[in-house]
Amino acid sequence: MPLATTRALVNAARAAGEGIGAFNVITLEHAEAVVAGASRAAVPVILQISENAIRFHHGQVEPIVSACLAIARAAGVDVAVHLDHIEEEGLLRKTAAAGVSSVMYDGSKLDYAENVAATRRAADWAHDNDLYLEAELGEVGGKDGAHAPGVRTDPREAAEFVAATGVDALAVAVGSSHAMTSRTASLDFDLISALRDAVAVPLVLHGSSGVPDDALRQAVSSGIVKVNIGTILNVAYTHAVRATLAGDGRMVDPRKYLAPARDEIASVVHRLAGLLSMSGQPTPASP
Repeated sequence: MPLATTRALVNAARAAGEGIGAFNVITLEHAEAVVAGASRAAVPVILQISENAIRFHHGQVEPIVSACLAIARAAGVDVAVHLDHIEEEGLLRKTAAAGVSSVMYDGSKLDYAENVAATRRAADWAHDNDLYLEAELGEVGGKDGAHAPGVRTDPREAAEFVAATGVDALAVAVGSSHAMTSRTASLDFDLISALRDAVAVPLVLHGSSGVPDDALRQAVSSGIVKVNIGTILNVAYTHAVRATLAGDGRMVDPRKYLAPARDEIASVVHRLAGLLSMSGQPTPASP
């Protein structure tokens, strides 16, 4: 299949009333597993690389992006490559030459006026470079899991933000939280519906690892299109590595423990990517 663009995949999912999974990539094995899982589910997928993952790779954009692009081009389903949560404007401007089709500029830590101004600059630059730009309004919970209703995205403000910035997609704060290892997040579906009605661009759910399966499907039905998933992949990856090493204290070949870790991520992606497509019944989650 040809390398797809994020714009095309998100727009197709939105038109079909479905969701599309955007899965975080940290290592080569993550990317291979995400595409394997999506291929098994026979649905398109987005590989996304965060600013934190780029920092892990010594601040170099090209090596991990190039690997993802190569895996995407060889896939049996449509795959797009996206950069996520880019906060540094200098790093943002390095992404045009990397070969991705989209980037998420995150100015959510700024106050509203500063966020609008910075996101407008990012959107203008992205569009000048033929890139699709996602932004965030509200405050998706961080590693402390805090997510008070007062920081959730306001529909009226969201409409003003989209109009003022010209962004192509909007990540919204509706009850999810980053880095959750338990699937106990409680989403505000009425707020999702109100946001869908208030803005013309697709909505994005961050922190989706902590959202139960039925709530993910309801979020898509309520108006979410792009669904970002990361932590649950790392939980599966790490569990498999620990279990494999615990079974053989003499094991030193990383291929022996990374292969089952890659397989576990693929299984998670197969289930969640199929669930988000809304086609048929999702495979039950493992207990």
